[in-house]
Amino acid sequence: MTTSVLGDAFAHHAWATERLIDACTALTPEQLTSPAPGTYGSIMDTFRHLADGENFYVSVVTGDPTDPIGEEASLAHVRSVIASDGEVWAELLSGEIDPDADVEDIDEGWEFHAPMGVRLAQVIHHGTDHRSQICTALTSFGLTPPEIDLWAFAEATGRSRAVPAPAP
Repeated sequence: MTTSVLGDAFAHHAWATERLIDACTALTPEQLTSPAPGTYGSIMDTFRHLADGENFYVSVVTGDPTDPIGEEASLAHVRSVIASDGEVWAELLSGEIDPDADVEDIDEGWEFHAPMGVRLAQVIHHGTDHRSQICTALTSFGLTPPEIDLWAFAEATGRSRAVPAPAP
């Protein structure tokens, strides 16, 4: 299997977010909507923000408009956005990418430029930061977050393997 140099990073990004969403489906409405100190906000607000950011980055990088998530989006909807955007990232990464290509974002009253490499790094950073905050919120409820680190991803997807050491 051939993958891009960023393929595992983006596959992990989607996998970890989807796994965390799956773990949060068992939470009560109060747990989903309670603010957690030191985080973006409630678990639900954080997931919606993460997915909105994901859609924004997809839109800016591809030039294709995306729909806003909305303040009432369910976990299932957020999960479908993350999965769909994961497919977009995989397709984008399967081609040639110039990390220095200027990617502009034009909005009302301003224009922002950053190279493609920075834009892609931001996608990963943004997801990691907010998944960490959601895990903090889960811990504040006395719950153990799921294993979503890169090694758990590599093991779950067959991207790593352990080889016994040879006998002396």
